[in-house]
Amino acid sequence: MHILVTGGAGFIGSNLVSALLSDERVTGVIVLDNFSTGSKGNIEEFFTNSKFRLIEGDIRNYADCLQACNGVDFISHQAALGSVPRSIHDPLTTNDVNITGTLNIFTAAKEKKIKRIVYAASSSTYGDHPGLPKVEDKIGNPLSPYAVTKYVNELYAKVYADVYGMELIGLRYFNIFGPKQNPNGPYAAVIPLFAEALLKNQPPTINGDGSHSRDFTYVDNAVQANIRSIFTDNKEAVNQVYNIACGEQTSLNELFEGLRNEAGSKLQPVYGPERAGDVKHSLADITKAKKFLGYEPTISVGEGLKKTFKWYKESSGFGV
Repeated sequence: MHILVTGGAGFIGSNLVSALLSDERVTGVIVLDNFSTGSKGNIEEFFTNSKFRLIEGDIRNYADCLQACNGVDFISHQAALGSVPRSIHDPLTTNDVNITGTLNIFTAAKEKKIKRIVYAASSSTYGDHPGLPKVEDKIGNPLSPYAVTKYVNELYAKVYADVYGMELIGLRYFNIFGPKQNPNGPYAAVIPLFAEALLKNQPPTINGDGSHSRDFTYVDNAVQANIRSIFTDNKEAVNQVYNIACGEQTSLNELFEGLRNEAGSKLQPVYGPERAGDVKHSLADITKAKKFLGYEPTISVGEGLKKTFKWYKESSGFGV
């Protein structure tokens, strides 16, 4: 069984590749990545693995997608241009990567007769819907160009399932964090930024008053959801979207406190303005993923923060 992972050099993708390479059901893992946000450092440990193959290419290039799909049984489509602020700053590139790129992958899979694609969706799709916890069939209006692109991915997935008889499973990630998440750049996620600040003994900036809350989810849980989606024999599970989270709410202040405890630090954060396009609170109902995929988060937020901080301290290059 050969599996293509687009964006396999990225944060979630590289963690998924590691798990797939150690799975006895998998005979080959192909990674397609242009390294715009991913890193060769995330996957260099796999270069000597006979089951691993890298294609340096871009999902915006249809020829690259066709090449990557040769001899593939399943696709895990992780490639995307993340970040709400980046999409507000540059909506054209976000649209090009997330919509055109995804359409290229879906179409190449259709042409190569690859039956199932598991794709990275996003909790941003819930937009301004006020209800908590978030349930898959109740969404609001998108609040950013990024959210629009991820919702369009879901619409295309339904059309490709209905028109071409393909199997597509969307995983709406809720604030995934863990090892290999990049702390550098203007659009870095909050946990690696907090960890970097603590390791450098510099006060981090929290956008808003710190009461914003998210359903932070350790990356191993997202990897589990992908693997269950790739291999499920439950026909009711396909052509669905699922919340992938822990079902717990953590504020930014609580998050920083947890990391600060791991660091043994007394640093206080600096509070700045809220970010445009951010929702105030997010919390997932994961009942559907449990029912149809057998998904069960195994790493709690607290345990995940311990593992993540330890990884940054030992591996990041900016440690104390």
